Amino acid sequence: MPPNIKLVPGTNFRAVEVNGLVKRFGDFVAVDQVSLTVAKGEIFGFLGPNGAGKSTTIRILCGLLAPTAGVASVNGFDVGTQPESVKRSIGYMSQKFSLYDDLTVEENLNFFCGVYGVPSEKRAERKNYALDMAGLHGKRDVMTRLLAGGWKQRLALGTAILHDPPILFLDEPTSGVDPIARRAFWDLIDQLSHAGRTIFVTTHYMDEAEYCHRIALIYKGKAIAMDSPRALKQQMGVGSMEEVFIQAIEREDR
Repeated sequence: MPPNIKLVPGTNFRAVEVNGLVKRFGDFVAVDQVSLTVAKGEIFGFLGPNGAGKSTTIRILCGLLAPTAGVASVNGFDVGTQPESVKRSIGYMSQKFSLYDDLTVEENLNFFCGVYGVPSEKRAERKNYALDMAGLHGKRDVMTRLLAGGWKQRLALGTAILHDPPILFLDEPTSGVDPIARRAFWDLIDQLSHAGRTIFVTTHYMDEAEYCHRIALIYKGKAIAMDSPRALKQQMGVGSMEEVFIQAIEREDR
């Protein structure tokens, strides 16, 4: 488990700030008055069942959706008024595998170096870093469609860090992969955090909460609990995050 992050008060320690965030689609409220802060270098987990509002929130924070109300900033940029600046300063990995199956591992890296505007003189260095981080050096000439699910996820993470972003948004990154591959992927997330990157990750796997410094539990678009996994279990007198989530949902429904 990653060590606890020590938050130092000041004006520059927050990587993500959200205050009263709301997103409506017609009469449906997908995100309902969510407020949170994420420290630089922190692994922040956004946990909840499918349809809880996790992906909608992360798309707003990535500058892909405009909020209906509230304010949010990422790396100091306002998501509502400066979405292009937000996009340039983050890495984003979506739920669905978004790379090209008919390209090799290295060809995908080459393509995304161009997409992210990695300077030509830095491309070899950044590609080698991504390959090292993901353990893919021996697979650089393999067609992407031939990779197992866990290796595809590693490649997707590698492409997301090619431009050396300080903040990574990972939306359900381990969905559909086996437990061993999921644990290996979280080892990579831990390495990136120790290197100083901020990781904002959504998941519906309650056991993955244990790998986060802090988490927010999302239910029906609302953040119904927020703290470190250990603190939440202590507060509710239970031994697992699944029990924490059940108690938090029951309390919210009452």
